Amino acid sequence: MHEVHLKVRPLSGREDLDLFRSIPYELNEELEGDLEAGRRRLDWLWVAQRANRLVGRIGWWGRTADDPPLVLDILDVSDADDGVRLVKTAMRAVLPAGSTPPDYVRFLPPDWASDPALVHDVDLRRAVLERLGARPLVERLRLEWDAAGPVPEPNGRLRFRAVADRAELVGLMISVLEGTLDAHSRLELTRMTPAEQANSQYEDELAGYNSPREWWRVATLPDGTPVGFVIPARNAYNPIIAYIGVLPAFRGKGYIDDILGEGTRILAAQGAPRIRASTDIANEPMARAFARAGYVTFERQLDMTWS
Repeated sequence: MHEVHLKVRPLSGREDLDLFRSIPYELNEELEGDLEAGRRRLDWLWVAQRANRLVGRIGWWGRTADDPPLVLDILDVSDADDGVRLVKTAMRAVLPAGSTPPDYVRFLPPDWASDPALVHDVDLRRAVLERLGARPLVERLRLEWDAAGPVPEPNGRLRFRAVADRAELVGLMISVLEGTLDAHSRLELTRMTPAEQANSQYEDELAGYNSPREWWRVATLPDGTPVGFVIPARNAYNPIIAYIGVLPAFRGKGYIDDILGEGTRILAAQGAPRIRASTDIANEPMARAFARAGYVTFERQLDMTWS
């Protein structure tokens, strides 16, 4: 039993950022920029202290400061009971009453599973969130193409044109959901139709990118038949392959390499020093395609969900 009272509170001002960042994590360096841009708020960043010693922290991220946060992406605890109190107290204050909490994500080194200290920390965070109703969803590869490497060359099998409009892209997105290996999409399809899922993803994610929509490409056969699509974009941090898909009738023919190559070429032509992407570990065809295109795994991502 702890003898010293646990104090759980949001950050009171920018002067608290050094305290919050005293636990090392790669997202620490983005906090000030995110606060300035409205992707975070001080009252979304909480700490737990005993006798002024930091024993835990939690933080959410969102696209705007005016809407509820979209993801829980910072969580560090040193004790399971304290962690439960921290998360429960902060969630009650930050999240709309009765809402499903946002997914939790954690970025880790590619070889994290071979490091006992990291495994312990992952297990501790997972235990805390499971006690509050979350469950593990997926482990993902975080991938990066570096401009120092070769740019994939087109082989001429496919033609590429700009996406005509929202209706065309949403229609293609609906089609690629058939047989998808993406864990998030599979989960969403248990509670909504493919059309609802595609429209939601378009509105909540793709429509929010400020990069030119002229970059978005539909891949076709020489006769104009659509084969798939790729959405090169730029988020608040990096150029990215935001979405890529091959229509079910054309899978297994290697077209994913052509389509990913086109997305990579578009961003490389804009002078991107690097391109980021991600895919589920279980989506082996997509992971192999990224590897063939010169993308390397620089991190892994663990996701948990309350859905």
